[in-house]
Amino acid sequence: MTKFNSRTIENIEKKLEAVEEGSMRHRVLYGAKSFKTSWFELGQALYSVWKDRMYKQWGYETFDAYAAKEIGIRKNTAMKLLKSYYFLEKEEPSYIEKAGGPPENAALVPTYEAINVLRLAESKKMLDRSDYIHLKKEVLERGRDAGLAKKDLTTLMRQREELEPDEARHKRRVSVLKRLLTALKTIRTDIETSKLLPSGTVKEISSLISKIEAEIT
Repeated sequence: MTKFNSRTIENIEKKLEAVEEGSMRHRVLYGAKSFKTSWFELGQALYSVWKDRMYKQWGYETFDAYAAKEIGIRKNTAMKLLKSYYFLEKEEPSYIEKAGGPPENAALVPTYEAINVLRLAESKKMLDRSDYIHLKKEVLERGRDAGLAKKDLTTLMRQREELEPDEARHKRRVSVLKRLLTALKTIRTDIETSKLLPSGTVKEISSLISKIEAEIT
């Protein structure tokens, strides 16, 4: 987990004194100061700041600049924090109350890195629901370390590829063809709009699009 040096803590404390207590800006700063013991409150607050672009009200043009200059967190870390919080809110709402409970429960909350691994696992189409449930128990109930959770995810994915190689290849093929379709449709629209090529060429592109669509249905 990211650690703050004494200068960062000092800067945050100065900013805390200068903003209204109870405001969202104060809440984020306080969460950043407490980040080294619990990430959940900070992730929750950062999600609101990012979603509603509150940082612009505070004089920052981008969320990156706000995270780096106001609370001393890099963009990558800030995005993982807010995505990990949002994932719990969306996919595991029953866990929100536990994670957002009294300060003494902070030690029971998995790291945001571990939650991020769980978030990535949920998006892997090749994994069965049972795979996700297994990993969820390891992370949310047993406090699985992020590094070990990542190894678990890699192992599960390899097992699925070995058990279902044909299906895995099919999914990769469909994924590539879908990306190609998106590109061709964009090109066709640009050509039609700007009239760069004759209508016959547009028809040929449309015909190719239809053939590729037939391959994925």
